[in-house]
Amino acid sequence: MIKKSISVLGCGWLGLPLAIDFVSKGFRVKGSTTTKEKVMVLTEQNIQPYILSLNEVDENVYSHFILGSEIIIINIPPKRIPNIETIYLKQIERILPFIRDNQKVIFISSTSVYQNTNGEVIEDFKLFPEKASGEAILKVEQKLQETLKNRVTILRFSGLVGYDRQPGRFLANKRELKNAKALVNIIHRDDCIGLIQSIVEQSVWGEIINGCADKHPTRKEYYTLAAKKLGLIPPEFIKEETYNFKIVSNIKSKKLLNYSYQYPDPLALLI
Repeated sequence: MIKKSISVLGCGWLGLPLAIDFVSKGFRVKGSTTTKEKVMVLTEQNIQPYILSLNEVDENVYSHFILGSEIIIINIPPKRIPNIETIYLKQIERILPFIRDNQKVIFISSTSVYQNTNGEVIEDFKLFPEKASGEAILKVEQKLQETLKNRVTILRFSGLVGYDRQPGRFLANKRELKNAKALVNIIHRDDCIGLIQSIVEQSVWGEIINGCADKHPTRKEYYTLAAKKLGLIPPEFIKEETYNFKIVSNIKSKKLLNYSYQYPDPLALLI
């Protein structure tokens, strides 16, 4: 059986291990990076390397990166810079003319597109992002759906953790923090890769899917335990009667993809 060809746009913290996982399963993989130094890393992993920047259009590089791949995975998050809502959309738009009618796309999105509801949020909610990065991502989602229609699946990930990304460092030794009782939404990198693999293997297209662990500890218990695990001073939270949060539902991912999360409880990773 001939395995599919995949182009992974953005071989960073998530994209590189994702590309390596595809290679291990027999896929032919192209991977993009913005630095010459990483070309050797990709080559050593049997990933065909491309130096590609979304800020500059080299039609020859773009065309060859996309050419021959049945699936393109767009894994480039927006940067935290002024006017990112406009800049990010323009960046992603640069690659769209090179995607052919017979190619499928997975867009790695974020649950930052959801507003705080103090309740559960699901994929078909009407969206009102509360941060510029969420607004930027939502605009790209809409553009991809408008352009690619049922050839794109959007995967919205919650807070990414695992391996060298240890959340205990985020709030350690901080004082007078708010939203102690707010519930957190976390997903391990292995589950991110598992969900993407499930979409590819089952040819699930034209969908929007949340990726998030089953359980949602409070902000206080999660970041306190995370800091202690690293031997750091836990954060201190103020007492509040009101707090803002959302609970990202993963029910669709489990039903549609028949997926079982490898790390369903974020607190179990910290014990």
